[in-house]
Amino acid sequence: MSLKSLQKRIRVARGEQPADIIISNGKIINVFNGEIEEGNIAISGEYIAGIGDYTESKTTVDIQGKYIAPGFINGHVHIESSMLDIPEYSRAVVPRGTLGIVTDLHEICNVLGIQGLQYVISTCKNLPLDFYFMAPSCVPATELETSGAALDIDALAEAKKMPGVLGLGEVMNYPGVVSGDERVLEKIELFNDLIIDGHAPGLSGKELMAYLSACITSEHECTSFKEAKEKLARGCYIMIREGSSEKNLEELLPLVTDKTYQRCMLVTDDRSAFDIFSEGDMDWAVHRAVSLGLDPVRAIQMATIIPAERFGLKKVGALAPGYYANLVTFSDLKEIKLNDVFFRGYLVGINGETNYTPQVGKVSRPIDTINMAPIELENLKLRSSGGKMPVINIVPDQITTRKTMEEPLVEDGLVIPDTKQDLLKICVVERHKASGNVACGLIKGFGLRKGAVASSVSHDSHNIVAVGTNDEDILAAIKEVEMVQGGIVMALKGKVIGSMALPVAGILSADPAEQAAGQLNDMQTLLQVMGVKLKSPFITLSFMTLPVIPEIRITDKGLIDVEKFEVIN
Repeated sequence: MSLKSLQKRIRVARGEQPADIIISNGKIINVFNGEIEEGNIAISGEYIAGIGDYTESKTTVDIQGKYIAPGFINGHVHIESSMLDIPEYSRAVVPRGTLGIVTDLHEICNVLGIQGLQYVISTCKNLPLDFYFMAPSCVPATELETSGAALDIDALAEAKKMPGVLGLGEVMNYPGVVSGDERVLEKIELFNDLIIDGHAPGLSGKELMAYLSACITSEHECTSFKEAKEKLARGCYIMIREGSSEKNLEELLPLVTDKTYQRCMLVTDDRSAFDIFSEGDMDWAVHRAVSLGLDPVRAIQMATIIPAERFGLKKVGALAPGYYANLVTFSDLKEIKLNDVFFRGYLVGINGETNYTPQVGKVSRPIDTINMAPIELENLKLRSSGGKMPVINIVPDQITTRKTMEEPLVEDGLVIPDTKQDLLKICVVERHKASGNVACGLIKGFGLRKGAVASSVSHDSHNIVAVGTNDEDILAAIKEVEMVQGGIVMALKGKVIGSMALPVAGILSADPAEQAAGQLNDMQTLLQVMGVKLKSPFITLSFMTLPVIPEIRITDKGLIDVEKFEVIN
């Protein structure tokens, strides 16, 4: 901001000089006092100069009684879960009113290390979306998996100095915090002067006290009202999540009252490209909260001013003099269907469509990251020791799982997938260091009736995960993922029948956002034909490898008992 532009803005605010833009005849949502005002907004350059009876301007946009709200801020999101490269992610979410994101890039950093953070920072510079970063605390999340890189204390010290870094991202190794692991605690101590986000599903009582005593001040993993209530009472901001496979809004919304709302915010965490295009992004989270009975202004506050104040974000999150002209317009408080989207005074979205072309410059994309050892059918055999075996049970619309002990089909000492019981084989193949690690187990609730699916998107280390009804199709799908250097592949009768390439770090598409969303929809439709009924099957599958979410997971090192934080023998 220059002195000249500031002087101009003050003259506009005083009514002595025409505004650059006046947005007239609006119902302005005031997130400070919760009221709705009628009036005009005068914009000078990138900023709001004043609100009231301003009429003189170079350009006037008459919105004819529509509502005006601040641009939405997503307080916790992993942009990699969209499977879109950074410029295309912005094209997807900006027309939906998401004009600021707080993102923890531990997905791409688990593949590339500090270079992943550098890649995103260099790519997002000229996009009409405010990027704020939380330095990934857990790369890898635990020692129970093999990642492509590790961010040690020296790397995090470097990350802390990077532009836009606000603090330390979700501390997923909560057993390490509670037990006093020095390697975990030294990262927390490095960021003790900044914000530290939490991740402690199910933690309560004195263990929760121990975790929060490390100056961790947020939680996005609550799945029950009771859990969220306890964590809010102990100082957490509660991030109420409505993603593609993690849907906690309906359960947690009763937590939001006149006494508590200032400690609650709406977030998406993980949302696929298809869901962004078909339903929305933060606009969908606000709409969903309103449809469940939350006051519309309160929902908007939880997606604007509250995340802005929680993260100390300046000049965003509200419509007021001196704030950036980041705003959205819509006709119906109950629908939240957006019309115009302005970013710093520029019209960047119209009726859900992008109104800008991303300017990225010369940034080299990280490709060719799949480096796996040769794999054959022998590597996929799952031998039975007789009797019951541990099974990963999918919980619909959640990323938690349940552990059961069940007796599988066995032929010649080998476990065979059983579609009648929906007891399928799940395999993880290490793809970063060509170690040859392959782990196999059983999964229930995926619903596949034939064939197999494999993906290089698997949280957080992004090894290759596959589910199938037979080893031949599982092998075919895994080998195709290797050949295309990252992606989602489906195989039937030993042949590939569907594929979506994700060559950027093996987790992001290189295609335009609309095309990638269409490909993902086609793949999901194909899975439905093959028996899968899950709403977001690929995101659900990607979480089966995350060893910090209860109760049971699988990594390249084996089945993981998350409660005990150890490999199941």
